[in-house]
Amino acid sequence: MASASRAFEHVSDRKKRAPRNFDWFLLLGACLLLVFGLASQFSKAYGTTSSDFKKQVLNVIIGVIPFSIFWLVKPKFWMKIVNALYFINIGLLALVLKIGVNKNGSDRWISLGFTEFQPSEAAKILIILTLATFFAKNYDRVNRFSTFALSFLHVIVPVALIIKQPHLGAAVAILATWLCICLAANVPGKFVLGAGIAAVAFLGISFAFPQLGLVKDYHIKRIMGFGNSGDLEKTKDINFQQDRAEIAFGSGGLLGTGFLKGEQKRLGRIPEQQTDFVFTIIGEEGGLVGCALVIGTFGFFFYRIWLILFEATDPYYRMIAAGILGMLAFHTVVNLGMVLQLLPVIGLWLPFMSYGGTAMWLCLACVGLLLNIRSREKPVLF
Repeated sequence: MASASRAFEHVSDRKKRAPRNFDWFLLLGACLLLVFGLASQFSKAYGTTSSDFKKQVLNVIIGVIPFSIFWLVKPKFWMKIVNALYFINIGLLALVLKIGVNKNGSDRWISLGFTEFQPSEAAKILIILTLATFFAKNYDRVNRFSTFALSFLHVIVPVALIIKQPHLGAAVAILATWLCICLAANVPGKFVLGAGIAAVAFLGISFAFPQLGLVKDYHIKRIMGFGNSGDLEKTKDINFQQDRAEIAFGSGGLLGTGFLKGEQKRLGRIPEQQTDFVFTIIGEEGGLVGCALVIGTFGFFFYRIWLILFEATDPYYRMIAAGILGMLAFHTVVNLGMVLQLLPVIGLWLPFMSYGGTAMWLCLACVGLLLNIRSREKPVLF
């Protein structure tokens, strides 16, 4: 109770702040992406008995809570409870392995009765906060390899628990976030480059020697089937989704088939289209123009985050912004890459657009935190 009381003591200074520091453009970008996402979910559920759209609207409404918390509570409060945040993160990831809801062979969700909670998604913002705090407290020692090694130990425990679920996509996203924060902390480039090479080598070994148990059979099939298009019957267990996605984009053409009129979507020919492959709805019904509009909005949104990162005078704020930018951009690039057959399918959602409660709450929490950081720094010029 005392910690909560101290947290909200910092909210009172919000009223004293001039609104000129509020980044309306960042909020606008997030809202536009939410509109695109909700429109896609509505289109997917249109004419069916699915309740996914209503649930997604509820997810957005609930998401106002984490958004408000991270917008109102002073960012440096999280530094004071960093140990609690870290152990809460580890505890949730361990708990899901014991009582998690199993779906498609993975234990990733904890049932809350009215909805489900995914600890591996919450882990991303918790790691950003705890890792940024670690580097901020060791900022005069970032040139030492020992500091870099300790930062790796900081993330490897939650990553190992996430791989155990298994959720390879989330684990890779967290490692990518770690490297982005390392760069923002001015860790020597040779350390970051070496870590990147080691990570690629580790993944290569994992796929080359499946008997190690670090990857599942379906991971190997996706890698082996990547780029192999053709007979849908022969590839239905490998890259069926990507082949169907290609048909959907081809059907959309330049201007698309029109809102609610997607044939591939209506016939349910793309499995899990409301989650990882939600962009195919944009491609089919909005065509090339619709895709360009959504991708342009993502670009604008990430540009606003980059401005916060670039202009930040406090290293702690800069590292948080770098972590959020790296995590959300990684999700976006990988999701679009796998939908467009540029990358293998590894199961990463598209920010603000894919169906899912915890992912939506994470995105809104990140926006709230970024707006909070911006209000405590000098104004950003457009």
